[in-house]
Amino acid sequence: MTRLIDKRINAKNKSAVNRQRFLKRYKSQIKKAVTDAISNRSITDIESGESISIPAKDISEPIIYHGQGGKREMIHPGNKEFVPGDKIKRPQQKSGKGQGNQASDSGDGQDEFVFEISKEEFMDFFFEDMELPNLVKTQVTTIYDKKKSRAGFKANGIPANINVVRSLRNAHARRIALRTPYKRELKECQEDLEELLKDTSSNTAKIEALKEQIVFLEKKIKSVPYIDEFDLRYNNHVDVPKPTTQAVMFCVMDVSGSMDQSKKEIAKRFFILLYLFLTRNYEKIELVFISHHTTAKEVTEQEFFYSRETGGTVVSSALKLMHEIASTRYPTNDWNIYIAQASDGDNWYDDSPACREILSEKIMPLVQYYSYVEITPDNHQSLWHEYEKVEQSFSNFAMRKIVEVSDIFPVLRNLFKKKDELKSAS
Repeated sequence: MTRLIDKRINAKNKSAVNRQRFLKRYKSQIKKAVTDAISNRSITDIESGESISIPAKDISEPIIYHGQGGKREMIHPGNKEFVPGDKIKRPQQKSGKGQGNQASDSGDGQDEFVFEISKEEFMDFFFEDMELPNLVKTQVTTIYDKKKSRAGFKANGIPANINVVRSLRNAHARRIALRTPYKRELKECQEDLEELLKDTSSNTAKIEALKEQIVFLEKKIKSVPYIDEFDLRYNNHVDVPKPTTQAVMFCVMDVSGSMDQSKKEIAKRFFILLYLFLTRNYEKIELVFISHHTTAKEVTEQEFFYSRETGGTVVSSALKLMHEIASTRYPTNDWNIYIAQASDGDNWYDDSPACREILSEKIMPLVQYYSYVEITPDNHQSLWHEYEKVEQSFSNFAMRKIVEVSDIFPVLRNLFKKKDELKSAS
């Protein structure tokens, strides 16, 4: 039997190719295991790996056994149970009753196959069925990043940048230029020698001179080097501006007295998850934190999540400030704007219609996507009902309700489901 052993070097990540084949083959089982794992996972562990269990029956391979077949006569030692002519029953296979970590009173059990996936693989499976609506604008922004670009050739450089084709072309041209005069003269000498050889009696001296000249010319032609340092050409690389995609994420949260610390923690987890999702789609992301109660202000991340305020709630103050910042600092031709708003739904009753007008007339035409989450176990109030009207008018507006921490993952996945999944669900 021939055995093939793969001894190719696989750097530090050994068996990487085989691992990718394994992940692709058992993708559905791993995806289900990841979904089950994230239901009870906290946001602090979102980027860590995971121990995945797959039932052994799902990874078993079909095997062909080559039996002896036919009728056989065998002689066995004597025993007290059988006599000549008795038929012996075939022994039962896989008679064990245990499965996984369950005990069994007979036979052998069957364990599950357990392996570890890295944090990168975990995040890939977690965000696989999600996408950002209106991901990138038609005009890609240009920022001051640089990348190396080919810009012709130069006569000096490092060996790694040698352009072989261009160097050989220069060498070929140089050889043609240097050899051509000698070849032309050589051809003339050979023709003259042929004429003189017809009558060798009176042209002996000339014949010897021509032979010496021919030998000299042949040496001169051979002495032209195949390639010279002068022929070498190197690829020239210059720094050019690199067009990249960039986005800004506005985090808007109610910090009034009705938003206690537990609700802020839920909002923080939602914001962090959304930010992680954006980092997988954009190269440059800026964050803007706007907190509000009766008035709104732009704050730092520390103030945003841990400052304590008292008083009522006027959501329109945050929307006005957000529109002002977006209009002055983040022009829509250069920035992809995403907004995430978290609130407990409490708002001054007369202010809710004003919020709908600001969103519909000023903010929604500027943004790529606007997601609103309401963190409350209670019934919806006026702000939710006004936002429902906005959702009906704009496809890039979505709103969901969060009651407890376990709702964060399902809400995020529901907000950013892929379009084909949304169509099939509808």
